[in-house]
Amino acid sequence: MTEMATKSHDHGHEPAIFAFDAESEAKIGEILKKYPEGRQASAVLPLLDLAQRQMRRVSGSAWVPRVAMDAIAARLKMPPIRVYEVATFYFMFNTKPVGKWHLQVCTTTPCWLRGSDAVVEACKRITGIRHFGETSEDGLFTMTEVECLGACVNAPILQVNDDFYEDMDAATTGKLLDALKHDSPPPPGSMAGRQASAPEGGATTLTTLDFAPQPAPRGGE
Repeated sequence: MTEMATKSHDHGHEPAIFAFDAESEAKIGEILKKYPEGRQASAVLPLLDLAQRQMRRVSGSAWVPRVAMDAIAARLKMPPIRVYEVATFYFMFNTKPVGKWHLQVCTTTPCWLRGSDAVVEACKRITGIRHFGETSEDGLFTMTEVECLGACVNAPILQVNDDFYEDMDAATTGKLLDALKHDSPPPPGSMAGRQASAPEGGATTLTTLDFAPQPAPRGGE
């Protein structure tokens, strides 16, 4: 399995076989317990996620080959086409190999208004990628254009694998990609020092005020 998965990453070919490893099998047992008998098909999403994470462990590329979808269909006793439909509908599943660092750039309106074009251009310039969906020649980066990531308040957002990097611009994108090249990803979150979703420059409401204690009222007043 490991050899096949590695070849698929190197040459863009589907592996000939797929079988869940021991780590995935342990999780499958717990996942299937959540669904009543006859409803196991509802586990297709978590099993696709398990397959994609296993592929990343064994090949360095997080994706779901067709043979993995077939294995999921057999496990859940559902037609393979139903698994294919789910895997191709949800954008979080990759149906072809991706680089070690998957750069998922949000270009929806809030991120675009806040400068996502500069983030995209920085990614292209630094990685050598020319178009969305491509992987850099060194295999480190794949860049994908994605819809709203749900963190508009800290736009622009660049999701790398599972992590959100927020408040991005060209300079911070360059620093982030350089860190990734050296296999030292910084902590996810705001790259501008913002605390969670607080306003830029710090909190402006619900701050601590120093009120002088007031005397207790007397009877009749």
